[in-house]
Amino acid sequence: MNQEPLLQIKNLCIDFYADGSLHRAVDHVNIALQQGKTLGIVGESGSGKTVTALSVLRLLPEAGLISEGEIWFAQKIKNPLNVLQTPLQEMRKIRGNQIGMIFQEPMTSLNPVKKCGLQVVESMMVHLNYSFGKAKQHALELFGEVLLPRPASIFSSYPHQLSGGQKQRVMIAMAMACNPALLIADEPTTALDVTVQKSIIALMKSLQQKYQMGMLYISHDLGVVSQIADEVAVMFRGKVVESGPVKNIFNQPEHPYTKGLIACRPGMGRRPAKLPVVADFIDANARKQTPTIT
Repeated sequence: MNQEPLLQIKNLCIDFYADGSLHRAVDHVNIALQQGKTLGIVGESGSGKTVTALSVLRLLPEAGLISEGEIWFAQKIKNPLNVLQTPLQEMRKIRGNQIGMIFQEPMTSLNPVKKCGLQVVESMMVHLNYSFGKAKQHALELFGEVLLPRPASIFSSYPHQLSGGQKQRVMIAMAMACNPALLIADEPTTALDVTVQKSIIALMKSLQQKYQMGMLYISHDLGVVSQIADEVAVMFRGKVVESGPVKNIFNQPEHPYTKGLIACRPGMGRRPAKLPVVADFIDANARKQTPTIT
């Protein structure tokens, strides 16, 4: 008997209202994530990957409208719930508690006028009813677990006093504070240099495996996804055009867009040369119709 997915997105359609009309951003997307696994959603900017992830938390921009579909989340104790039919008051109890989120830019995600430790403590006091002392102790333990130097000093620091990598580690600690079943990471290494990126990816993979969370990892970089994900869904113009185990997608891509993404990656040791562009791999007909491959 197959295990029930931790997260299942069925036939999801999202439209945005602009210039007096609706524009389709996500078009009949189907995704399933198992407990203890990492699903990478990869695609270029504007492909719909971030909007898809935000819909899981009901955090779409005001102009966004979910016009069709279902999103099922298997809660820790209660029966699975359809996120799209859940009252917003109930969703507030789930956000930051059963579902954690790491945003792309930590400098804009962290409150600049509140000390880092207080921002981590807050979620535990709200969702877990921890006292300040108990929450602070757990926050310091989390800072150590995400390999922040001098946890007590970081606890009392403001975001602007930390490096980009340190801020992102604070964000990871904040997302992990309530031991979520699902962690959503939206391009968490984009603003970091390559060395820091590598360490953050290794940290997130280690934490995911240790706590057996399900993780939805969003990225435009197939190389990063190959390091951290078990499964991958490739999005192009709002559709999932190809999905499957990471090794299968990398070794035997079927869709022209996936082939283009892989070919556009620069390789180590190659002679300097002009990289191909994705458009070279997708003819006019493929751009008009991008069927889902399952």
